[in-house]
Amino acid sequence: MKNLNEDIKTRNFRPVYLFYGDEAYLKSVYKNRLKNAVLSEGDTMNLTVFEGKDCDPGRIIAQAETMPFFADRRLIIVENSGFFKSASPELAGYIPQMPSETILLFVENEVEKRGKLYKTVNSCGRVTEMARQDAKTLTSWVLGTLKREKKRIQRSTLDLFLASTGNDMENISNELEKLLCYTAGSDAIHREDVEAVCTVTTENKVFDMINAMAEKKQKKALDMFYDLLSNKERPLGILYLMARQFNQLCQIKELREQGFDREIIAQKMGVQSFVIRRGMNQAAYFEKEALRQAVVDCVEAETAVKTGRMGDQMAVEMILVRYSASV
Repeated sequence: MKNLNEDIKTRNFRPVYLFYGDEAYLKSVYKNRLKNAVLSEGDTMNLTVFEGKDCDPGRIIAQAETMPFFADRRLIIVENSGFFKSASPELAGYIPQMPSETILLFVENEVEKRGKLYKTVNSCGRVTEMARQDAKTLTSWVLGTLKREKKRIQRSTLDLFLASTGNDMENISNELEKLLCYTAGSDAIHREDVEAVCTVTTENKVFDMINAMAEKKQKKALDMFYDLLSNKERPLGILYLMARQFNQLCQIKELREQGFDREIIAQKMGVQSFVIRRGMNQAAYFEKEALRQAVVDCVEAETAVKTGRMGDQMAVEMILVRYSASV
């Protein structure tokens, strides 16, 4: 992203840009930064936005051929078109001869790097992947925001905040704004503030539910499950998250037995360091074989639901009861 920031700062633009990846927040931020750098404030005459899989390459090309209206440049934004997964030979052939006054920006989720359009954009312009950020980057980002707001926070409280919000930057940004409003007038953010304000993700609620199972607190685990249902969470969705968590715990346990430390495990699994720290504590409650069997049981329960042999709520309840029962 360093080169992209340099383009925006110097206003030395490439003819075509591609932003892609899972991090919607970053794509939105950089789309607006590029737009504000290319066009003067309030210039809507020289901005055209195409969106969706029904985008017509011919209309995009026709717009790109239109001269800017009392400005140096025209910006065309094409979002979620799917052109980089399906073939778009018209655009691939057109981009190298596009007028110098036109700047074309594609914003996509997925791309096929072997495709002709991707190769054309990569050759003529700038391609920037905007993927989910790692723990170090997210931590620096949050701390930077808090520093600008003159707020102090302890590391354990910051870890709790990030564990509550997950790694989606849009969600983190929203929860951080709520937290800053809640602590207005104070120069520090405390654990109680995070617990009072921040919305806990479903993934974290499932993590806490498995914690209750591990501690053999069967009623608590079932109550947490019913709370999720009352919040309109689907039983099969909960079952999927349980299977994923059990599988993650199994991986953590195996890698720990191989002698890897927390940071290396986080890198190998592609998750944040604080997630591994929590996972290591939770994995200590289970034998490795029990975790493997739990994954198998979750998969078999899902199959039983999808083949009509068991109701979805009962399938989850059976897993909860089985793994929270006192020995």
